[in-house]
Amino acid sequence: MSKHISLTTTLPYVNSDPHVGFALEIVQADAVARYHRLMGDKVFFNTGTDEHGVKIYRKAQEAEEDAQAYVDRYAARFGLLKEKLNLSYDAFVRTTDPHHMKAAQEFWKRCDAAGDIYKKEYKVKYCVGCELEKTDSELEDGTCPIHPNLEIEYIEEENYFFRFSKYQEALLKLYEERQDFVVPVQRLNEIRAFVERGLEDFSISRLKKKMPWGVEVPGDPNHVMYVWFDALVNYMSTLGWPDERYKEWWPSIQFAGKDNLRQQTAMWQAMLMSAGLEPSKQVLIHGFITSNGQKMSKSLGNVIDPIKVVDEYGTDALRYFLLRHVHPFEDSDFTMERFHESYTANLVNGLGNLVSRVMKMATTHLSGPVALADEDSVFEEDVGAKVRVYEFNRALDIVFEHVSKGDAYIQEHEPFKKIKDPATKDEALADIKKLTHHVYKIGVHLQPFMPETAVHILKVVRDHTMPEPMFPRIERACYALR
Repeated sequence: MSKHISLTTTLPYVNSDPHVGFALEIVQADAVARYHRLMGDKVFFNTGTDEHGVKIYRKAQEAEEDAQAYVDRYAARFGLLKEKLNLSYDAFVRTTDPHHMKAAQEFWKRCDAAGDIYKKEYKVKYCVGCELEKTDSELEDGTCPIHPNLEIEYIEEENYFFRFSKYQEALLKLYEERQDFVVPVQRLNEIRAFVERGLEDFSISRLKKKMPWGVEVPGDPNHVMYVWFDALVNYMSTLGWPDERYKEWWPSIQFAGKDNLRQQTAMWQAMLMSAGLEPSKQVLIHGFITSNGQKMSKSLGNVIDPIKVVDEYGTDALRYFLLRHVHPFEDSDFTMERFHESYTANLVNGLGNLVSRVMKMATTHLSGPVALADEDSVFEEDVGAKVRVYEFNRALDIVFEHVSKGDAYIQEHEPFKKIKDPATKDEALADIKKLTHHVYKIGVHLQPFMPETAVHILKVVRDHTMPEPMFPRIERACYALR
């Protein structure tokens, strides 16, 4: 029976170009969306851009550019990822969209009606990189460990606050009743421990005269919404909320990085409770991508540009590496040296070589395409089970085991030799047909992960044609892709 599946990435800030860390998140979400569509489920897949806040306002000022023009320019760059990464999302929400801003204001009103918004004077340490308040215990040598190159700022002004502290027990109950609410379990334990230590109300506005780039607070033109309050509402606004049609898709599965753990699994959930809405369905938290052991981030200037990688190696080469060789939950190292080695070993010499060898034998020795049965298109449960728990690496390990099995079968049975002997020709033809079915099934199972490659494999088998090289051999590693 088909289900309705709604899933969303976080919205990246448009203060610089897309980097491979966000490519990881959106490719993970895309793989899940494609898998559920294959299973016959109805899917709504959302992404977009986070366009308000002091970081973006300052970047626009540095560029001597109008803030709206600045975010329009960068949002277009993130929009390029749809083609470059072959993404299947259904909505691209921008937090400057009029509908989103109206939804954010309605969300504020509902939290206010619940008695959860109040105004007070406060002084706080603030990391502009995180767009979050920081306690002394969260700082290392007076700096934010996530953005060590940015100075901690001190803010002292009158702001509106959200009664986060009110929702401690409700959040702990949520985590207890839904043990798979946060994946992996160590992140659930981490956020539970955070909430158990006690919650402090957080600021949800900024004085407009100091920072005018934001959604205006309902009923108070002197304040704009704090960027996190505004941006988190995108998960509802993209579904049409506050119109009733949102109920078709909510609650959603959310994909986020570990630096978003507090915001996605505690702050946002408390906001939903305040507004009288159901919590999210599930939150997947992935790790950081590092480069030679160092965190990869815009602020550190060591990011790898996914668009340049795609231009050099192709879309599915990057999708493959992110899904198989980057751990779905833990930090993983990404260097161009490692990427190139994997591309050559697993795609050029592995998958690509197997498909070419099999289809060469098939087109040479079979009179026409093999007769495909329904079972050839069945997506095996052992792979699907890994996708449903977001273990993309293990799912692809299974698929590429079948690539290795295909190679081993050729070496063991040697149909390319037996076909030359009339006494063993029929046996060789049977081997070639079996291998062709095997390649087709590999293509079926690559559909969520490497969709372009999958379509190519399925087509050459159906059409009985010899494929062009799917993964051209690149003799040099393009290491300078930053």
